[in-house]
Amino acid sequence: MKNFLLFLLLIGICSCKPNPSKEVSEEFVKGVYGNPGTLLKAGYSFDSLGMNAVFVRSVSLNREFYETSKVQGAKVFVEFPTLNGKEYLIDHPGAWPIDEKGEKSPPADWFMGICPTHPGFKEYRSMQLREMLKEYQVDGVFLDYVHWHAQFETPEPILPETCFCDRCTGAFGASLNKVIPGETIPQKAKWILENADPEWRSWRVEILNGWVEDMGKILKSQQPTAKLGVFHCAWYPADYDSALYRTMGLDPVALAERADVLSPMLFHHMKGRPTSWVGEYVAWLGQTLGPERLSKTQIWPIVQSHNNPGIVSPEEFRRVMIEGSKAPSSGIMMFSDQSLVEDPKKIKVMKDLFAKERPQ
Repeated sequence: MKNFLLFLLLIGICSCKPNPSKEVSEEFVKGVYGNPGTLLKAGYSFDSLGMNAVFVRSVSLNREFYETSKVQGAKVFVEFPTLNGKEYLIDHPGAWPIDEKGEKSPPADWFMGICPTHPGFKEYRSMQLREMLKEYQVDGVFLDYVHWHAQFETPEPILPETCFCDRCTGAFGASLNKVIPGETIPQKAKWILENADPEWRSWRVEILNGWVEDMGKILKSQQPTAKLGVFHCAWYPADYDSALYRTMGLDPVALAERADVLSPMLFHHMKGRPTSWVGEYVAWLGQTLGPERLSKTQIWPIVQSHNNPGIVSPEEFRRVMIEGSKAPSSGIMMFSDQSLVEDPKKIKVMKDLFAKERPQ
């Protein structure tokens, strides 16, 4: 009997111990994307606005901003312009994305992408990431411009076919264990699009997945607890003739398998969508990922306050903030800081919403 009572006592003690496998509930993330330092310069403080996170462009990150953010209780997440190649192409024309005609693909509005298989560019970005991580202990890095050369932040997207440089067609041929027929780039491109289109699209997706994996390895090797996030185009699979997969080279499920956070870019005004689309897309993404993946990968949408094109009213801004905060979202950020500074009514909207546990 004595041994039995001792056994019951041990069971009671063990049952009181915390379960290390049980996930700890995280605070809902409430942030601003861009150069949040403009809010500080305007006389605001992050904690007084209810913010607990800042999402700062890497070019705007500096020691003073970093220290101030930490003092004011804001986590620091840094945007990393992964495949934005505009500056690099000035001195490295061999990294220019080539279209099916064998020509340099022109800028897509304000954006200029790059050939993702260019080894020099990948090393260039890898070095930049390592240097930044040596300088700052961040809460996370969010990869931006993770797509093949294109423009989606407009009502009418620009969707060129790229990249058919000899490096890309050679690597694609190697993946097929085949030499791509043709003597010129247009001939090779024609053969690929007519005879191996599904394989070509899949190969392009895997190239981007490789970028996410490689940048993630760098981040986790230097700062294991930092989150890896990905900003991505928020289209449904069938939109624009399946351009998310076919042209942009994006598979949201594959991204979620490699990232801690997905941040769909839900810029409703830029894309001519109703405010309800924001909540609908968050729900769709959650359903697409499924419960098991959502237990590992979070969704933190980025919504639009920025007045371009036209004007986003304070009430419209309030609605997209609420829509983007609906489950399964576990965080929200808005673009941009400048739009808040220019309109005190939007500041009030954000402050009132961020005063709640979840904007609603």
